[in-house]
Amino acid sequence: MNGFRDGLSAVVQWLYDVTSVPILVYFVVINLSFLLLIITAGFQFRRYLRMRDASVDTLGGELALGVSVVMPAHNEEVGIVTSTTAMLSLRYPRHEVVVVDDGSTDNTFGVLREAFDLVQIPREVPMDLPVRAEILGVYVPRDGHTRLVVVRKANSGRSEAINAGVNVAVEPLIAFIDADSILEPDALLRVSKPFTDDPTRMVATGGTIRAVNGSRVVSGRLVRLAMPTQWVARIQVVEYLRAFLVGRTGWSRLGMLILISGAFGMFRRDVVVDAGGLDPDSIGEDFELVLRIHRRMMDEGRDYAVEFVPEPVCWTEVPSTLSVLARQRRRWHRGLWETLWAYRGMLFNRRYGRIGFLALPYYWVFELFAPLLEGFGIVVVVLGLALGIVNVPYALLFLVLAYGLAILVTLAAMSVEEWAFHRYNRWRDLLTTLAAAVLENIGYRQLTVWWRLGGWWASLRKKEQVWGVMTRAGFDEAAD
Repeated sequence: MNGFRDGLSAVVQWLYDVTSVPILVYFVVINLSFLLLIITAGFQFRRYLRMRDASVDTLGGELALGVSVVMPAHNEEVGIVTSTTAMLSLRYPRHEVVVVDDGSTDNTFGVLREAFDLVQIPREVPMDLPVRAEILGVYVPRDGHTRLVVVRKANSGRSEAINAGVNVAVEPLIAFIDADSILEPDALLRVSKPFTDDPTRMVATGGTIRAVNGSRVVSGRLVRLAMPTQWVARIQVVEYLRAFLVGRTGWSRLGMLILISGAFGMFRRDVVVDAGGLDPDSIGEDFELVLRIHRRMMDEGRDYAVEFVPEPVCWTEVPSTLSVLARQRRRWHRGLWETLWAYRGMLFNRRYGRIGFLALPYYWVFELFAPLLEGFGIVVVVLGLALGIVNVPYALLFLVLAYGLAILVTLAAMSVEEWAFHRYNRWRDLLTTLAAAVLENIGYRQLTVWWRLGGWWASLRKKEQVWGVMTRAGFDEAAD
């Protein structure tokens, strides 16, 4: 037994000697880089706020390009009518809503047909994007003026459902919106503004994703924002704020935005068609599409732009249980790994400029490898303390640089967001958000490290991806 302990001590001592300083430097660099993104986002917020009020009012005229809102839906019987009605009533001069029923086994189509008096039309669906599943029918409201199209198809997944919707869409801009999400009334106006300002260069824009858990919704509209009741959801509020709002705003300001959330993104239809649409075999289909657009544009030598617009918010329900959250994070990290690996040829390639030399290396080092290095650091520190190899001052320094700096970065992100948009009006919600920023690093963060490693391992083993069911607790919704 003593021999085993001595051998283990020798191995841990060697690992400690080799990796202790690099690990500390890694955590300093990752937190400082995110702090730089936050500062960059702050400047972008200031610029955006100066232009905001006057610019939105000018978008309701002839300059606004038409938008087709594509909503994939699978077993959304409970909320699909409310979501569709809310999308139809968005403040926009010319838009249509295309709902794609992806082989639902509940009464999703039945409630749509009854609510909107749908009738089938003999419309031939063009195959601008390949769709392997059978198209079962195309339906429109009997009244002839409601701009709604419902496509029924055999089940084949979200990516093919969106591709089918793009095939049916007739407007030059396409917005991808999940059927269980809520948009603010002027969200289309705001997220489409870059296309109006720069119509020849702009190819894609993205909006902010925020958690709606615990908030009050009336007829598909958010009327009262509040923090969720479960701590696991509260911590995700902080995560989404830091990563989706502040982080992507910073990347956009630097001209290196390579990820637009599939829950709320807008694209030029011709660009999506030329790129081949969403890949139904990809786990990270939204990330993969944006990277494919970047690569195609640069390969063709075209002048283009991809932009993140910070204020239009898509409110979505985040997982409220650890089991559902674990599946989500495993899937996200698997999608990250498989997409980065598929586009490894762009890495440090002069043809792809800042994307190849800055954005992609950052995602490789600080997103993909982050759980591996953090997990390794935790194991070395815990074993070293147990074996008396790692001294207490080093362990405290590790905690300060790994988690203390992370808390400060999160608080900085929250401060910038609150200064710019002031979403939460109650002190109780703000204090809860502050508490969540601290608690994120106690247990929750370590669990996400384990889950993300699980997603990576599943991909390396080529294990079949099972999406699972997102068990929704629902939000506080009242009838109109």
